[in-house]
Amino acid sequence: MVATSPQPPYEDPRITAVVNGLIETGWHVHENFLSAAEVAALAAETRALWAGEDAFRQAGVGVGPTLKVRPEIRSDYVLWLDPTAPTPAQLPYVTLLEQLRFAINQALFLGLFEFEGFLAVYPPGSFYQKHLDNFLGARHRLVTCVLYLNPAWQPGDGGELRLYPDEAAPERFVDIAPRGGTLACFLSERFPHEVLPARQERFSLTGWFRLRATDIL
Repeated sequence: MVATSPQPPYEDPRITAVVNGLIETGWHVHENFLSAAEVAALAAETRALWAGEDAFRQAGVGVGPTLKVRPEIRSDYVLWLDPTAPTPAQLPYVTLLEQLRFAINQALFLGLFEFEGFLAVYPPGSFYQKHLDNFLGARHRLVTCVLYLNPAWQPGDGGELRLYPDEAAPERFVDIAPRGGTLACFLSERFPHEVLPARQERFSLTGWFRLRATDIL
């Protein structure tokens, strides 16, 4: 359930803006969530890992024994992060996320326990069809956070996140440009979304605030 009372004031206006958005609509897009230098460091790290051997794996669809590579549904590549050992490039974002997790718990009472995430690369032509971020029987991801790492993104490069914000009007959508430093944050169980075909290489750091395993009903 989304809180209706005003949220407490947070020291960082970026955190306040995201929490306000989640309270008011269930989703929020925040440009310049990280500085240009912080985005450049994350993008350079992702690019170097992508150029290396055997770091990224083709993403799958499903969870546990149902996990399968389905390139007709999803054709990006992912590298899961170690939440216990963020790199220097990842640390500013991970630090902000922990502040955001605490603030969301204060305002929305979701009981978010941790963040899990991965670096994602969409080569030209890659996409992800319309979906929800929670799979049947696996209700653990509650808030989705996607940080874009494309400082040189231009209109026409593709790869927009298409969010469907109105369940009563499924034909309505919002397209979010994957511009470097932009954070898209939304309630995972509520909003179907897709990634439109990328025309240029597209980088992001994608993940979820999730429940502790023992708290999943």
